[in-house]
Amino acid sequence: MNPDEGGPTTVFEQLWTPYRMAYIKGEGKPTGDHDCPFCLIPAMTDEDGLVVARGETVFVVLNLFPYNAGHLMVVPYRHVADYTDLTTGEVAELGDLTQTAMRVVREVSGAHGFNIGMNQGSVAGAGIADHLHQHAVPRWGGDTNFMPVLGLTRVLPQVLGETRQLLADAWPTPPAPPTPPAPEAG
Repeated sequence: MNPDEGGPTTVFEQLWTPYRMAYIKGEGKPTGDHDCPFCLIPAMTDEDGLVVARGETVFVVLNLFPYNAGHLMVVPYRHVADYTDLTTGEVAELGDLTQTAMRVVREVSGAHGFNIGMNQGSVAGAGIADHLHQHAVPRWGGDTNFMPVLGLTRVLPQVLGETRQLLADAWPTPPAPPTPPAPEAG
C-alpha cells in the first residue's frame, strides 16, 4: 500500500492544538514601537523588565515565556525587524553579548548546550516579528521529557526574578575605560 494514498491522515497522527489559533491570528501582538515590549523594556528597571545586562546598542533580557530555564534574548535597542537592518556595531555587540550569555548560563546552571537563533518574520515563527531578537536557550541532556511533550507543561526550577538576579550577578563587569594621563605641570 502506498502511504501517500489517502493524504496525510494515513501517515501522520493528528495532534489538535486549538489554543494556537490565537497565536496564528496574531491576537495581542504589538502593532508598532509604541506597544513593542522590546522598545518598552529598556525604560523599565532591570528587575521589572527582566533585564540581565545592558550594552551600548543591545540588551540581554529573560524570555517572559521561556522554552527552558535561563532562556535569554539579545535584543537591539533600535526597533528593526531584519538582521540585515543592523549596523556593523550592533551585529558585533549582539554576537559578543550572545557569547557572554552562553558563558554566564554555563557558569550559573551548567547548561550542556544551547539553541541559538532568531526567527525572521512571522511566517518563520517570530512571535514579535517587528523587533529583531536572538534567542539563547540553554539545554541539558534529558530536558525534554513527558511534561512538555505530553503534559503541555514546562517545569522551571526558579521564578524569573530569581533567575534574572543569578545571571545578572554572574555577568562580567565591563572594564572601565582607561584614564587619560594627567597633564604635565609646566
